[in-house]
Amino acid sequence: MAGSGPEVAAVQVLTRAVQLDNEKKFSEALACYEQGIRLLLQAAKEVKDESKRAHFRKKTEEYLSRAEAMKEAANKQRTMGQTHKQIQVEAGATGYSYETIFGPLIDKTLSSVTVEDAYIRSNHQIYNFLQFCELLAHKAECLQSITLKTTRDPAEHRTQNERLEEIRESLRKHNIKLTVEYIDTIHDREIRFDSGWIIKIGRGLDYFRKADGRFTLGWFDYHFRQCHQTTIDIFHQQSLQ
Repeated sequence: MAGSGPEVAAVQVLTRAVQLDNEKKFSEALACYEQGIRLLLQAAKEVKDESKRAHFRKKTEEYLSRAEAMKEAANKQRTMGQTHKQIQVEAGATGYSYETIFGPLIDKTLSSVTVEDAYIRSNHQIYNFLQFCELLAHKAECLQSITLKTTRDPAEHRTQNERLEEIRESLRKHNIKLTVEYIDTIHDREIRFDSGWIIKIGRGLDYFRKADGRFTLGWFDYHFRQCHQTTIDIFHQQSLQ
């Protein structure tokens, strides 16, 4: 690619930034993004062609947005990533919605989620999974895919599959791909974010008690729903290495 010194250098540094970004090395990626943006701004000052200058401005805005996401992720990694957080949920407790548990872990670096839960089979369990998907679709603005690994319902597999297909089609309209894998030998219950977070819940997503009624607090908003006793462990991949 022909270009000025700053332009060529910017391309090299920003290419490295994207590579580090994809490897989830947020602090290193941030440093490269910041250096690359400075070089890109310098290159923009040296060109006289207005269309090329406009292109540089557009790319600068894109990389600034990504650098801001890297800064947020790097700060979170420094403050939370090296710790293991455990939450003990007592029987009958409230205030443990998916928003409360997963919301603080969702940011712009999240693009893929894997759910391993043997029991996304019955009606209420699939509703729980749908509620979790709604949270991801709402908060994870860069989310591209969700993978569900679960077991077949031996009695109602056709109904189970139809309901999950309906969720798949709904997510597709929001540009999120849902992949469902039926693995009858699965036992683990954990959720993995490709941003590094691993969440292990003793009861999987099914830790809520049945609501008192359809017209009571907690029917829609799980913040008010009573819980079964369970343990939630939250790790970051770096803290396991």
